[in-house]
Amino acid sequence: MRYTRFLAAAIVAVLTNPSAWAQAWRTETIASGLENPWAVAFLPQGRFLVTERPGRMRVVEADGRLGKPLAGVPEVVARGQGGLLDVVLDSGFDRNRELYFCFSEPGAGGNSTALARAKLSDDLSRLENVRVIFSGKPKVESSHHFGCRIVETRDGHLFLTLGDRYSRMRDAQTLDTHHGKVVRIQKDGTAPRDNPFVGRAGALPEIWSYGHRNMQGAALGPDGALWTHEHGPQGGDEINIARAGRNHGWPVITYGENYGGGKIGEGITERAGLEQPLKYWVPSIAPSGMAFLTSDKYGAAARGNLFVGSLKFGYLARLELAEGKVVREHKLLEGVGRVRDVRQSPDGWLYVVTDSAQGQLLRLRQ
Repeated sequence: MRYTRFLAAAIVAVLTNPSAWAQAWRTETIASGLENPWAVAFLPQGRFLVTERPGRMRVVEADGRLGKPLAGVPEVVARGQGGLLDVVLDSGFDRNRELYFCFSEPGAGGNSTALARAKLSDDLSRLENVRVIFSGKPKVESSHHFGCRIVETRDGHLFLTLGDRYSRMRDAQTLDTHHGKVVRIQKDGTAPRDNPFVGRAGALPEIWSYGHRNMQGAALGPDGALWTHEHGPQGGDEINIARAGRNHGWPVITYGENYGGGKIGEGITERAGLEQPLKYWVPSIAPSGMAFLTSDKYGAAARGNLFVGSLKFGYLARLELAEGKVVREHKLLEGVGRVRDVRQSPDGWLYVVTDSAQGQLLRLRQ
């Protein structure tokens, strides 16, 4: 009886005290010793596929053993924020073993974000039939703001987020470059005919939305819309829904300021015709990784929540939503380290990847 009363009191405390609820989360280490891991994808039989920014992709066994780097990964610009970045499995991976990954691609004039398609060999040792299906234009000499999150849509198209390359921030407002854009392509790299700028003179047909700064998180929402988040400058990190043809304002409007202080442009936060974020952070949390929780593994209160990693402060943000808006934020796993990626596995658990020279793959438990 005493135990029952204690348990009931504990449940009431957790449900009525968000900080107590947050403290109930813990991590289980799956793998360690990863060098600046950037993304994780879930392979059959409990295995994982992890990218490391210096240019390696490797299989992690279900028991945490690290496989050798896969052969066949193309040359990457592993400098600054560049390198081997996101990876996702094709929705038909079980039958075709195909995957997509994005990286900073060298070339004439500098580098840009590229998206490649490949097949994982049956023996898990190499990438086969590697083909770059999209290469951002133009290439510039920069080691910053590659964006580089990939999302497959329900109808089989691919979204790719692209940064403004830092020194070219004004390009985010033009339609003749890929800088500061979300692009939408078919799996062969061509632009779908229903993209918003197809046929417009001077506009690149792959562009879906524009006016972005540096998006390192993207996920499909419950209604199939593309949710993204992006790094602001000093302050002004944002969560947005990237809809066809919309202008998200950077650098015309922002809730941030120049590094060290001082307004950007006119120093305004809104203007007619430019999208407002669903949520913004001041100060910046440096967001990376994004996942909607669709399972009941963490209880009914967490189902439908949006999870975002913080690089700057080393925590996982749990965002409660109502009617498509962010209404409450909880900080989980404070002190866990720079959270680079967060994903939900096919069996409903959340995993995070921490970004360091000795990075980890962690599973969340309660």
